[in-house]
Amino acid sequence: MSAQSFPLRAGFGGFGRILAGRNKWIVGGAALALAIALTIAAIAIRSESATSYVTQPVVRQTLVNTVTASGTVNPQNTINVGTQVSGTISQIYVDFNSRVKKGQVLARIDPRTIQAQVDQARANLMQAQAQAAAASANASGAASGISVATANSASASAAIGAAAANVGKARSALQLAQTTEGRDAALLAQGYVAQNQVDSDRATVAQDRSDLAAAQAAYAQSKSQAAAQTAQVSQTSSQAAGSMSSAAAAAAAVQAAQATLQQSQYNLDHTVITSPVDGTVIARAVSVGQTVAASLQTPTLFSIAQDLGKMQVDINVGEPDIGNVKAGEAVQFSVLAYPGETFAGKVSQVRINPQTLNNVVTYDVVIDVPNRGNVLLPGMTANATIEVASAPNALVVPLAALQWKPAAAGASKRPSAAPSGATVASAQSPWGTVTGTSAGAPIGAGSTAVLFVQRNASIRPVHVRVALTTASQAAVAPLKAGALSAGDAVVIGSSSGATSTKAVVRSPLSGGGRPPGHGM
Repeated sequence: MSAQSFPLRAGFGGFGRILAGRNKWIVGGAALALAIALTIAAIAIRSESATSYVTQPVVRQTLVNTVTASGTVNPQNTINVGTQVSGTISQIYVDFNSRVKKGQVLARIDPRTIQAQVDQARANLMQAQAQAAAASANASGAASGISVATANSASASAAIGAAAANVGKARSALQLAQTTEGRDAALLAQGYVAQNQVDSDRATVAQDRSDLAAAQAAYAQSKSQAAAQTAQVSQTSSQAAGSMSSAAAAAAAVQAAQATLQQSQYNLDHTVITSPVDGTVIARAVSVGQTVAASLQTPTLFSIAQDLGKMQVDINVGEPDIGNVKAGEAVQFSVLAYPGETFAGKVSQVRINPQTLNNVVTYDVVIDVPNRGNVLLPGMTANATIEVASAPNALVVPLAALQWKPAAAGASKRPSAAPSGATVASAQSPWGTVTGTSAGAPIGAGSTAVLFVQRNASIRPVHVRVALTTASQAAVAPLKAGALSAGDAVVIGSSSGATSTKAVVRSPLSGGGRPPGHGM
């Protein structure tokens, strides 16, 4: 059979018979080429189906969750020394950085204007005292007049009684004289008495009648005098009441003048500005010759830091982080003046007074700091880190290890936004968007999760409980004792041929940069 009639269905047996008619070197070369082609195809198929894993080791360390914020270094207690009086600064005895004691004179205000006010107030007081003395004397005289008028009224009342008695006596005498006259007139008609006796009796009656009229007139006069004395008593009492009111007004004027003098003296005393505490002058706002006006508000002359050995840092913590900050938590901070040094303090107070700027709500957190060597100065900018939670001596894994899942675990393949051949899943966590090979639940302290550990050529799932999370790491504890230990390689991503899958964590604390483990 010739080569032209060689059928393809004969297989390699027929092909061998054809090659039997060729030279041996052609046969050997063709066989070698076929073997090489088959080997290359097998290698390509294996490399396309093989999967490699991106891992990171488990480490044992203390994981700390922190809140960062910036603020200002301030003295713990700053006293602003002002003035309650207006005037011109005549003398200044201290300057910036001066150490002062309580009661030490800091400055003086020109006292001449206020001294004039004191002198005027003292003169007004003396005048008021003199007027009060005169009013008091008048009140005393009026009181004496009341006594005299009362006595005269009593005497007039007694005179009325005497006059009434005289009227009665005169009336009795008249009646007796009239009786005697009648009896003697009858005896005269009988011739028993002489005519002169009857005439004498008649004269006596006339005299007694005159005496009665005089007594009645004296009685009326005494009544009039008593009424006049009673009116005098009322008038004197009214005058005394007026004098006493004038005396009381004069006494009140004396008190008002005394108060004015005290106020003026108080203002004069406050022309001398003294330090209320022991401390250091950190600000001086006036100079000699400068006029200060205290009419509307108290002007500040000096600022005194009571103790520069104790400082505080006021930082502004945002609304998302303030719930984690508590009093007593440790704080580390740095200042621009000492870039290589870290200072330590503690949170002393979380002030509940919110501050809103551009719709951003922040809260003032006060940190107490010992200022050894007085190296911290007021006004320095502090970048603080507050330790809000920690997991000491814990197994720490990348946060991406808790989000990565193998494709066989249910990941959706070839999403529209993913590159060809990749599997991507996303989940929302408190630290931002988490992407990996499957969608996971939010990761937080106390939750459970599954991570995969590579041992030899295979991976094994390990169930863990999350103790603490940060932006890129998590402290975990295996639910089964011994299932996870330091040095184990946990999977954070995988690749299959030209396709790779990695878990990516983006945190708002990272500032939008590439998260750990994310490829270029």
